[in-house]
Amino acid sequence: MEELLADHQQCQTLLSKYGSPLNVMDFSAVARNIDELVNAATDRGVELRVFVARKANKALGLVDAAHAAGHGVDVASLRELEQCLERGVPGEDLIVTAAVKSRALLQVALGSGSVVSVDNADELDDVLAVAESLPTDQLPARLAVRMAASHPDIAPSRFGLSCSRWISVLARLSPQERGLLSVDGIHFHLNGYSARERALALAEAGHFADELRGQGHPVSFVDMGGGVPMNYLRSEEQWREFWRALAADSAGVLTWKGDRLGLQDPEAARPSAALYPFWQEQIRGPWLGAVLDARTAEGESIASMLTRRRLHLRCEPGRAVLDGCGLTLAHVAFTKRDREGTGLVGLHMNRTQMRSTSVDVLLDPRWVEDPAAERTEALDGFLVGAYCIEDEAILRRRLAFPGGVARSDIAAFVNTAGYLMHIIESASHQLPLALNLVKSGGGWALDDIDSEGSRPQELAR
Repeated sequence: MEELLADHQQCQTLLSKYGSPLNVMDFSAVARNIDELVNAATDRGVELRVFVARKANKALGLVDAAHAAGHGVDVASLRELEQCLERGVPGEDLIVTAAVKSRALLQVALGSGSVVSVDNADELDDVLAVAESLPTDQLPARLAVRMAASHPDIAPSRFGLSCSRWISVLARLSPQERGLLSVDGIHFHLNGYSARERALALAEAGHFADELRGQGHPVSFVDMGGGVPMNYLRSEEQWREFWRALAADSAGVLTWKGDRLGLQDPEAARPSAALYPFWQEQIRGPWLGAVLDARTAEGESIASMLTRRRLHLRCEPGRAVLDGCGLTLAHVAFTKRDREGTGLVGLHMNRTQMRSTSVDVLLDPRWVEDPAAERTEALDGFLVGAYCIEDEAILRRRLAFPGGVARSDIAAFVNTAGYLMHIIESASHQLPLALNLVKSGGGWALDDIDSEGSRPQELAR
């Protein structure tokens, strides 16, 4: 990223050729980030398998990188599953976690030997119906039952069923139905990034595994889903100072139209739960270590609880393994001031092309200046985008441009490969989706995701 941002001409050439915005990726960091998690588990005697969350980034280069690292992929749709199988990822290295699963998705998943995370009794009925149509060499269907954690310190989730409910549902299966299925694991999804909550859920999953095995199910793993944290900022002080400043901003000048960004408890300047925590105390390896070192109610470490039960651990990180893997470039389209004198810098992009489900992205852009261009006077204001709506702000924070802005400048949003590029991108107004470049030898090439069928191209300049 630093090498590319230091070269305005190369950035300009890429945007001129491929359009704005443009996602530029290098997946070489994936293996390193996975290894950090695996090593933290191995140090505690726990076997860990990582299934990279495909929904975090649609580039097929990510599938290749995860597979090359010897790990798996978590898929959330039929097309994601088909793409992974087409790239040579075997079914045993895939888990299907889609929140809603069609019969077509289940047909491909079960036929390929992929593990399916089953969320509820109705979904189990669908699995049974599909399994009945499979040839015997594709049976039994491999499942993980999705557990809804019951601890009162864990917020209720829309995903999964309670352990007691699953025990009841599975107990009603006929001998013929039991023969179609193999409950290989327990899966759960927790919102947020709390190490303590994951330890609590893992402890509950250990007891649940005992009950399932008592019913004759060959449970061999617990999958704790995603939510492995990472940092976008270098220091906690950057994070805390922003929230202190926002809490003190009674005039509402720091943000777009005085947006409080869900600020909780202004006196304590506590960040909103509606925002990703862009700085966190523990990330990746140390965070997983804290999960495994935590103690169960019986006083046993989570690591010991897993190994004593001969359960291996799985997880499905997205951002944490895509840390350092890509950035998004966009051309400046215009500069102007509104009637109150606030500066507006328009970009050739829309706000869905650098945004997750969080209410904002709390990262300053890197500004790739054209050294030969005529610049505006110094200004401060907001980045705005291409959608024809009043609230089309790329970032909701006021930015300062003491050196002014030139129309040939380039905005660079760093470390966007995890979720920020793709999770909610939209082609509304029939504007094209951003193209995706991946590092290839000494240069760049379009990722294969952009060669799937024909698509209109509209260059920014």
